[in-house]
Amino acid sequence: MNVIVAGSGRPVQYLGQAFLAKGHSVTVVNPDPEECARLSRRLGATVVRGDASDRSVLEEAGARSADVVLAATPADADNLVVCQLAHRHFGVERVVALANDPENEEIFRRLGVESVSTSLAVANLIEQRTALGQVTNLILAGDGDVQIAQVQLEERSPAVGRTLSELGLPREALIAVLMRQGATVVPRGATLLAAGDRVLLVAVRGSEEAALRALTGRGG
Repeated sequence: MNVIVAGSGRPVQYLGQAFLAKGHSVTVVNPDPEECARLSRRLGATVVRGDASDRSVLEEAGARSADVVLAATPADADNLVVCQLAHRHFGVERVVALANDPENEEIFRRLGVESVSTSLAVANLIEQRTALGQVTNLILAGDGDVQIAQVQLEERSPAVGRTLSELGLPREALIAVLMRQGATVVPRGATLLAAGDRVLLVAVRGSEEAALRALTGRGG
């Protein structure tokens, strides 16, 4: 996955590290030459100096081949412009803006820009939704130490036809709720999973990839 992160400060460094650790290609866009040098040293990623709201800068950063553009500048208005430019001019399908002011999240959404207000949620949201179309409604709890996600089982999911006790979920992960044909139940070890089921997965950080792999065949 090709990710462009536009912005400055710790959120950008954190996000860059998170995506690089997953093996994704990361390009950072930052207007400050000193910070660009620092980010280049610390991340080992491609760093482009400039204003990401400038079309030529965004193009230099590889927007035409980007899978995701994430705007995480300190100014919400700039984040909105970057996302709209990436989507409308370069056709980037996934654009996400960091809302420094949570009250701006709804405004961003009305304008067609996905928005979240914490950098940790951004990293996990993009990672999970991009890698796993079956995973939605990701929530972070316990200061990010616990993930709660809704997972829909498809015909090809390895969990289909198995009971919960047969899944081999990590000890730090559990299926809290199962939703099937309009009914919601608390599953037990003998509960048999079927295609079309939606399950609520609760996983402690570090166990989510193995849990998702057991359910869908693909990790986080």
